[in-house]
Amino acid sequence: MKKNKYPIKKSDAEWKSQLDPLSFAVLREHGTERPFTGAYDQHFEKGNYHCKGCGEKLYSSNSKFDSGCGWPSFDQSIPGAIEYKKDSSHGMLRTEILCSQCGSHQGHVFNDGPSETGMRYCVNSVSIDFKAKED
Repeated sequence: MKKNKYPIKKSDAEWKSQLDPLSFAVLREHGTERPFTGAYDQHFEKGNYHCKGCGEKLYSSNSKFDSGCGWPSFDQSIPGAIEYKKDSSHGMLRTEILCSQCGSHQGHVFNDGPSETGMRYCVNSVSIDFKAKED
């Protein structure tokens, strides 16, 4: 098992037994799902989005918007739920977003959002699970 600083630690074998192959590739190997293919791109029910790896609440539906980029987009995360990491892969300089509890890759954040935050958290649908808000 790799040493890490996250409270939730699992071996690759444990992650593979918990996640489907695409989710493992995205969450644990920092992959990306194809645009416009994810379950949550055009999903706008009221509730919260949780890390598929550990269940940590990451985003509220109140911060979700349609960016047209093909991935679920949020203008902010739940405070303290996301870790930010410099990513210079693929010849670009970006900011990777990871679950602060288990280190699972969520996607990237950009400063081109349309709301007052100016942020666009571009998240892979396979990185999150949705829980509807109960009235």
